[in-house]
Amino acid sequence: MSITIGQYYPGDSFVHRLDPRTKLIFLFVYIFGVFMCDSLIGFCLGGVVLALAVYLCRAPFLSVIKGLRGVLYIAVFTAVFNILFTKEGSVIFKAWILTVTDVGVLTSAKVLLRLALIIIMSSVVTLSTTYMALANAIECFLDILKPIGVPAHDIAMMTTIALRFVPTLFDDLEKIKLAQMSRGASFDEGSFMQKIKSIIPLLIPLFVSSFRTADVLALAMEARCYRGDVGRTKYKVLSFCAADHIVTGFVILFGAAEVFLRVWR
Repeated sequence: MSITIGQYYPGDSFVHRLDPRTKLIFLFVYIFGVFMCDSLIGFCLGGVVLALAVYLCRAPFLSVIKGLRGVLYIAVFTAVFNILFTKEGSVIFKAWILTVTDVGVLTSAKVLLRLALIIIMSSVVTLSTTYMALANAIECFLDILKPIGVPAHDIAMMTTIALRFVPTLFDDLEKIKLAQMSRGASFDEGSFMQKIKSIIPLLIPLFVSSFRTADVLALAMEARCYRGDVGRTKYKVLSFCAADHIVTGFVILFGAAEVFLRVWR
């Protein structure tokens, strides 16, 4: 399976021991900093921070970068779109109505780098954080909205369940595809429209399987007397330690450095 976001790799590394709130803050600030990257120094800085996070996570390197395969087609489409429709800069290649400029190539490279950095860092966070820890962290951030009627616990629970079942959804899709191929179905032959139509035999069983899984999950939660956050307590209470403060300060410095590099440039 080429999806790593939503999977958890058990371990006792420095990243695993961090508070989940720290890891979410780190991820959001890192994404902000990556989007601010617009120079070679900025991208190198983002790459160094990512390499440090991957090293401290101690998860298998192949598992960390495997998530890139899931967005490969989107990345290629975005890169080609930027190359073909950016008319600024010096012309590198021109044929009929197609014009490739140096600005278009540079913009596409930046988009690909940003996407790769964000996907890998997201994989590091989810590989080192359990689903319940993520739910608790999201709920803590949404607690400030409770006075205005925002159901923080329900939103956190739904987000975590959706994240948890991303790998399951792709596993089901792969099983359905193999079952259809064993019955003579082909998904790689024919014209473009025929390939699109061949996806329908995959989508219908996938939707049925998803609804069945959701129904079983709802019954299981009701059987365990789940009633939302009313009267609920937590087995593990989140608390910041010295490492969390250091990491938070470090990522804030990273974001500030990226903003400085963007403005200074």
